[in-house]
Amino acid sequence: MKLKGNMVVELTDVNTSEVETYTEENMVTNAVNNILGLNPMGIFYAASGQYDDAVLWNDTLLPICPNMIGGILLFSKALEENADNLYVGSDNLPVAYASNNVNSTSNLARGSLNLVESKALENGYKFVWEFTPSQGNGTIASVALTGALGGQNGFGSLVGDSSAFLLLKATDIDNISDAKKMVLFETVEVDFERNVLYSITSADSSVRVRKIRIPIFDVGLNERLDDSTYTVLEDHTITTEVFRFLGDYTKYGEFMDGKDGFWYGFSNEGNSSGNAVVVWVKVSKEDFSFTEGEWTLSNAKLMDVGNRDGSSSYPERVVKCCVRNGYLYVLANNKKGIYKINIGNSSDVTLIAFGFTSKWKPLCETGTCEVYMTLIGDLIVGGDFQITVEDRVIRTQGSVRLNNAATPLFQYKNFLLSWGGSYGKEYRTMYLLTPYLASVNNLSSAIVKTVDKTMKITYTLTEEL
Repeated sequence: MKLKGNMVVELTDVNTSEVETYTEENMVTNAVNNILGLNPMGIFYAASGQYDDAVLWNDTLLPICPNMIGGILLFSKALEENADNLYVGSDNLPVAYASNNVNSTSNLARGSLNLVESKALENGYKFVWEFTPSQGNGTIASVALTGALGGQNGFGSLVGDSSAFLLLKATDIDNISDAKKMVLFETVEVDFERNVLYSITSADSSVRVRKIRIPIFDVGLNERLDDSTYTVLEDHTITTEVFRFLGDYTKYGEFMDGKDGFWYGFSNEGNSSGNAVVVWVKVSKEDFSFTEGEWTLSNAKLMDVGNRDGSSSYPERVVKCCVRNGYLYVLANNKKGIYKINIGNSSDVTLIAFGFTSKWKPLCETGTCEVYMTLIGDLIVGGDFQITVEDRVIRTQGSVRLNNAATPLFQYKNFLLSWGGSYGKEYRTMYLLTPYLASVNNLSSAIVKTVDKTMKITYTLTEEL
């Protein structure tokens, strides 16, 4: 199916009635083809359990218009014209957006669909979105079609933030042992193309790294599409002298993928006064060589980086930190900011103020497993905040948007994978990250939407033989 898009933007001055008109054509990305054509871990098959939660395609994703394509995103910078450009970097988050319905919220970044003028065509669909003088203001250099959910709040707003994540499948994994569940819960990296994950844990003065095969896109002759298919390919134990999970009853610590050829482990018990003490280890992905050490961070008052317990009645992991571009991000103990710590130079510590006190609630339901922060692309997503790659803080609503999660979210194209559970109900989950770029439409020159102008966008998408 070949699609062609034509967009007309009309800015009308409410004082003079003068109309500025801009006409552009777009290119279509692989976003929709990925959703329709990819099936990682068999998420679209009824293969693992009759009681698994699964997305209902009709009226959620189909018809493609106005569901899988049912929203619009407006950006202040140009977008790369590449069919595999599916998501923007956090330095170019949408300044405005709209979905396939009328905006009845107080979100001024969001416009409304004109329900009268928007309609299905014989060979496509005509969308008409309207923004009042107070809505969608800012510089607009590019536009993209997106999913209906992606057009509700983008990656998150003060009105809502759960619409960015559509649950595609929650697969029950109760048929495997708690020990194997814990290994899955301690996943730090997933290599989708090679059908493997890496799980890291610490016990006493050792670090254990396991490489495990799971069927993602390749299914072996004796494999199933659930987590009972679990093959340990490599098992490495590293003996450390400094690094360990601190704490007595509760073991505080976390392992993160640095995305730089190394995995990193951190442990601290949290402190409300004095200096923060953090032990750390850096492990090479290539040969499992490592370095380790201890930081004393002057006058830093940190939350703990996370904790886990593999010996309780239920497998537990709580994630409270994030690693991005060589820095560890840990919440301040008073919940009013976040510390940015240079992993390679512990004297380089910055406290990024929120400007508000965080609720500090997890992204998921509260339970034996919780994730408080995760990295999506280069955007740090917390319970009620986001932190862009430029360390700009964006406050969001803080609503629950994930099932009980034990791992960070692992991204492959449009899809987000995690494991988690609570009090004996454990599962693997897959989400669709909804603010994808279904098309790329760069304007010949940027336009500016102001409070004295309304904006009307007519976007016609047609199929060509």
